[in-house]
Amino acid sequence: MSLLADLLLRHSVVMCLLLHSLVLMTFCFHHAATSCSKSCYCSESESGGKTVRCSNLQLTEIPQDIPNDTRRVYLDFNLFTTVPTNAFAGLPHLVELDLSHNELSQLESGAFKGLGSSLQFLDLSSNKLAKFNPEAFEGLRARANLTNNPWHCDCSLQMAMPRVDLEPASLTGIVCQTSEPEEIGVQGLAFLLAPDIDLCVVMKRTTDVAMLVVMFGWFTMVISYLVYYVRANQEDARRHLEYLKSLPSKQGKSEESSTISTVV
Repeated sequence: MSLLADLLLRHSVVMCLLLHSLVLMTFCFHHAATSCSKSCYCSESESGGKTVRCSNLQLTEIPQDIPNDTRRVYLDFNLFTTVPTNAFAGLPHLVELDLSHNELSQLESGAFKGLGSSLQFLDLSSNKLAKFNPEAFEGLRARANLTNNPWHCDCSLQMAMPRVDLEPASLTGIVCQTSEPEEIGVQGLAFLLAPDIDLCVVMKRTTDVAMLVVMFGWFTMVISYLVYYVRANQEDARRHLEYLKSLPSKQGKSEESSTISTVV
């Protein structure tokens, strides 16, 4: 009886230890998932959820320890130069993201991947964005602030705009600082508000010229082949005719036979 009680006691102790470890691990994971990012300031409200502010901290890389239950992230006035792929993939509840007043010159493909179903506002104003990469905004339907960037308007930009699902008014923030070709004259204009401007006209002309050159090349080859074919056939016909002329005629043969018969 004492042996059974001893076994039950040991089993109870082991179960208590396992349960205690499980609770401790759960608490640690929950704390890691919901604690504040290092060096950032966090606040939380019942209506707005968790907000993480990492403004003006001279950061050069996007923090990777932002809690996954965050609703708003402010990363403005830092030194980011690029937003890498999947930079915010672990924030499925994010509704607002502020990346304004940085040194951003590149948005990698899939930079905002995973935010398409939640993000409502994206601020990329006052950066150094010149090239518009539609693959960076894939799946986003948010309202975006794209103003105060040195946008370069060219044919690739014109072809990229229909490929994004951002709120249409957001694209009016793309004001052309430079353009290609320059003579189109879109500098200082919001490209979306200038629908009559075609920045692909030079490319289309180049393509047309290239097609004409290719067609002319094929036409020249065909003509050259035909000329060669006709000349080759003419030469063969001339040789055949000369050969036929060199053969003895039937009339000559018959006269020769008559002469021989008469002599006999």
